[in-house]
Amino acid sequence: MMRSLYIAKTGMESSQFRLDVISNNLANVATKGFKRSNAVFEDLMYQTLREPGSRLQTGEELPTGLHVGLGSAATATARVHTQGGLSTTDNVLDLAINGRGFFKVTTPDGETAYTRNGQFQRGSTGRLETSEGYPLQPEITIPDGTAIEVSTDGTVSYIPAGSTTRVDAGQLELADFINSPGLESLGGNLYRETTASGAPIAGTGGLLGFGAIKSGFLEESNVNVAEELVGMIQAQRAYEMNSRAIKTSDEMLQRLTQL
Repeated sequence: MMRSLYIAKTGMESSQFRLDVISNNLANVATKGFKRSNAVFEDLMYQTLREPGSRLQTGEELPTGLHVGLGSAATATARVHTQGGLSTTDNVLDLAINGRGFFKVTTPDGETAYTRNGQFQRGSTGRLETSEGYPLQPEITIPDGTAIEVSTDGTVSYIPAGSTTRVDAGQLELADFINSPGLESLGGNLYRETTASGAPIAGTGGLLGFGAIKSGFLEESNVNVAEELVGMIQAQRAYEMNSRAIKTSDEMLQRLTQL
């Protein structure tokens, strides 16, 4: 059987996988704090028909060998954690990190998760939570009060009802990782620490390289629609060319059967 049939098959599968990644990026173009992914590929093993440096019957040494590649395969999806654009919302509890860092939240199973989506709101007890009801870590509660403020370093304060004195409700803590693309994506704009990402590095907004916290802003997705559309065209053309290779191989086999 012709190798080209199987080689072209792996090329079609790789193109399909790249299109899957691009589709997910485009589907989340309006998701706050979303970070796009890139598909990473590698060439598969090679069949060695003749080793480089082997000798012919004449005694001469071959300068090159004879290798046949067996196609390609997807190996990873690399998350790109570049800064997304900031949009104003005029909601004091909408928070964006202008630079490095992640907000920390507690999931229902008690684990710590990390997010760039700063769409926070007060729960029934005044606790700051995500739209899914996950509390910030450490927990911050703002009881009935007015004039809520969040400073660039993450200090949350308010004026209690019937008072004119500002009270600190708590301090937002940020986290960062040596290898943020190594974080595990959980969905819901959440990430989880892995051995690849390394342990979280704690920090405060605007200090020691961490981004400043901007109240009344949200970070947009970092998906570039034009770039994704170009990648979609490339994936489509690669799929078509590999499909054409299969068709050509089939025509050659058909010719052989007619001999």
